[in-house]
Amino acid sequence: MDFESRVAALFEAHGPLSRGLDFYQPRDGQIQMAGAVARTMEHGGVLVVEAGTGVGKTFAYLVPALLSGERVLVSTATKALQDQLFVRDIPFLKSLLAVPVNVALLKGRASYLCTHRMESARLEAAMVPDADLALLARVELWAMQTQSGDLAEVEAMDDAWPLLSAITSTRENCLGSRCPQASTCFVNRARREAMAADMVVVNHHLFFADLNVRESGVAELLPSVRTVIFDEAHQLNETGVQFLGKQLTTGQIDSFAKDLTILATAQARGFVDWAGISMELRTSAQALRKFFDQQGIAGKVSWKQSQEWLAALDECQAAVRQAVDALQTVCEVSPDMQALQVRAEHLLAMLVLFCLPLEVDVVRWVDVGQEVRLVQSPLDIAAAMQSRVVNTQAQAVQGRSWIFTSATLGTDASLSWFVESCGLQGADILRVESPFDYATQAGLYIPNPFPKPGESGHSLAVARLALAGAGEIGGRTLVLTTTLRAMRTIADSLRVALQGREDLRVLVQGQMPKRALVEAFAAPHRDGDDAAGLILVASVSFWEGIDIPGDALQLLVIDKLPFAAPDDPVESARASSIEEKGGNAFKSLHLPHAAVALKQGAGRLIRRESDRGILAICDVRLATMGYGKRLVQALPPMYRIASEEEFLARLRSVTRPSTTDH
Repeated sequence: MDFESRVAALFEAHGPLSRGLDFYQPRDGQIQMAGAVARTMEHGGVLVVEAGTGVGKTFAYLVPALLSGERVLVSTATKALQDQLFVRDIPFLKSLLAVPVNVALLKGRASYLCTHRMESARLEAAMVPDADLALLARVELWAMQTQSGDLAEVEAMDDAWPLLSAITSTRENCLGSRCPQASTCFVNRARREAMAADMVVVNHHLFFADLNVRESGVAELLPSVRTVIFDEAHQLNETGVQFLGKQLTTGQIDSFAKDLTILATAQARGFVDWAGISMELRTSAQALRKFFDQQGIAGKVSWKQSQEWLAALDECQAAVRQAVDALQTVCEVSPDMQALQVRAEHLLAMLVLFCLPLEVDVVRWVDVGQEVRLVQSPLDIAAAMQSRVVNTQAQAVQGRSWIFTSATLGTDASLSWFVESCGLQGADILRVESPFDYATQAGLYIPNPFPKPGESGHSLAVARLALAGAGEIGGRTLVLTTTLRAMRTIADSLRVALQGREDLRVLVQGQMPKRALVEAFAAPHRDGDDAAGLILVASVSFWEGIDIPGDALQLLVIDKLPFAAPDDPVESARASSIEEKGGNAFKSLHLPHAAVALKQGAGRLIRRESDRGILAICDVRLATMGYGKRLVQALPPMYRIASEEEFLARLRSVTRPSTTDH
């Protein structure tokens, strides 16, 4: 029996998966995908698979990967899925299939405790607020017990903790082999385990960051790995663009100034006026922020190669150059001084880069928020993927396999939106439809007439529709918005409308960590007769990666079509490049992007065969513009709802316990 047939047999009605999983049913799409993955792994090549919601794509690629006997690298878009694979899915399948595969988890260094920097943070405890000091003490106690050093293990730890940067390392401040804690370093341990493992689970951020600087071990792993699998592959291009580019932030300058004050004063006191140099650095960063504030710039703005903008960088250049010169005189004093010199030289190189003319097929912009961020990146990752990752013409000859999968990768048969941006022309393409019966499980409502997006009353009308629907079904409503501004307006409107009512309550993105918010919303709704129904209002980060099966979610409201902002520097540069080559940017860039994002958002509604619900998209352009039909066709084939009366009646009909809500 060949490898493909062996894999397919595991998914049969009486195979090991059916014996190990409750309610298991063979799915033709899952078997088809698993077979394609097995075939590609056996013969080499590049496979792109779009697998609709409910196909079971995770098991479809993990089963052949675990059975192959080859070294495999699996990359995901999010740490959440990375942890799910490593903690739950892979151990379950290893046990079920009885395969002795050694698996390792590898994250970026910012996910691991740096014991050397933790000790330094403790020395500065007098400057730490009491609340942060208590969490630091908890981290120190955990550090004596942990085997991995992964900070995700620490309860109450989140990315917003102010001291997080003080107890983790970056490529710039890591001492490497010169560190006194190098032998017990958690980052080094994770890397060693990855190098010895049969299967390594990483994320896209680490993959591209490492590909760019060859710093964490992924680039070293690649030559020895026979198969690379990218899940959540629709995020590859944007992630790759971010990490294959260059960036400089005022926060980096401030952080460097702070470390210079602490370390240089302690280890090279008297050689140089370190306090004065640090003050110059902070002042220059403040001046750069002030310049852009005076320009009235907020958010992302395309770079202007003007004398005024270049002059604004001069003060930063002068301050950093002064630090470089000073550190050259004392860099041999200690590993910390050597690391500071490397950081200073990197900052100077970035400042010089942003004063140079822009190259072809590169976009540069400034992002002004709490800090100023200067960014330069390629328009897409196609060239980098072809030259540095996967050569589609050579893989079959070399016997290596590259597999890319997601629930949404495009709108046409060739998946050109994804394939072209990632340089995968020539890859095998497979599209597997969702097994869900959308025609009976879900309805689509496009309210018309309705205020147009951009009109003053649009967000208020969205809130009214969501409230009316939630009132019919006792909450169970998720509102997805395309902007934080619309999210706040809708949430505030709902809160005002619900004053004095106890039957409904509003949850809003940001009021608690994302995972806690989803868990609170997905909690059973029948805790008591007086339990309040929930309306969750969220923005971009909730359009994908959340799973709320059962009856907790039965109404999904999307405020408007998720077109990219027209003034986004990257999208604008991509559009200009397409137009300059004689193409149509709206048809080949903006419309496919919106369709993929819309499919991702709509995919939150139906997660199991027994789920039922209504999708309401509050954008009349779907009904009035020519391209609306194309976007509707990109959605699952739901039944259409013609009026508000039918919308409310249909909602009442879906409120019944589902088989998954136990």
